Amino acid sequence: MYVITGATGNTGRVVAEQLLAAGKKVRGVGRSTEKLQALVAQGGEPFVADTADAESLTRAFAGCEGAYLMIPPNPSSADPLAYRTQVSDSLVAALAKTKVKHAVTLSSLGADKTEGTGPVAGLHELEEKLNRVAGLSILHLRAGYFMENTLAQAGIIQAIGTTAGPLRPDLKVPMIATHDIGVAAANALLRADFTGHQARELLGQRDLTMTEVAVIMGKAIGKVDLRYVQLPDAQVLESLIQIGMSEPVAQLLLEMARAMNVGHMRGLEPRTAANTTATSFESFVSKEWLAAYRARTKAA
Repeated sequence: MYVITGATGNTGRVVAEQLLAAGKKVRGVGRSTEKLQALVAQGGEPFVADTADAESLTRAFAGCEGAYLMIPPNPSSADPLAYRTQVSDSLVAALAKTKVKHAVTLSSLGADKTEGTGPVAGLHELEEKLNRVAGLSILHLRAGYFMENTLAQAGIIQAIGTTAGPLRPDLKVPMIATHDIGVAAANALLRADFTGHQARELLGQRDLTMTEVAVIMGKAIGKVDLRYVQLPDAQVLESLIQIGMSEPVAQLLLEMARAMNVGHMRGLEPRTAANTTATSFESFVSKEWLAAYRARTKAA
């Protein structure tokens, strides 16, 4: 039995699907029975639990041979630092009690740093705590910038006619599709060829600047002159709050962007075949981003 936290999310859903396809038993942890129905339809076992509840997680991890671990997003949290600490403590307590042998963690580039990386500092904290769990072999997958983060650009283009954000236009960023992270995590759990505590980077298919991202998007929607504009922090903060994000969470995201802009948060490994994944940004735009843009256009 494999237990997948965040089983209805972008990466957890893929991990569960890959394991089920390999003939493994999967218990998916999610926030509601309704959201777990897709997993049930594929033969998975649903388990409704709050990842901040150690008692519930202990029941979820009982009898499992491997687990996929993550801190679920909580964009409206009034105290995101306390939330991430509570989740990491709950995961550690449950794993220690159930004596799980292998686990893979969704982490991030920059998790080697103790501070100054916004929400990624919480992943550093999680890694350190998991590394101290006796008898647990743990693999932390430090992923690059999610391609899915660019889905928000569909609405920005509709609103102001350009792509925009807090990152430098010339900053090369390793971009990865969350599907590829899920595949990598599932393969690692199936192989279980890691011992002790290890960290591996996942750098996506290639590095891209936000200027290059805009060009690719522009070609897809027939706007060959589409450009990217770096916005001041105050404007980004206001926009994030307007879409429902709490100010503390928004401030952490801005801190992460600043860390990326100055190189405080970056990959440590040279790009290799092992840390390069399959999905190109062009493929992601064609298969996922374009649908989001067209939906926005139709609704406008």
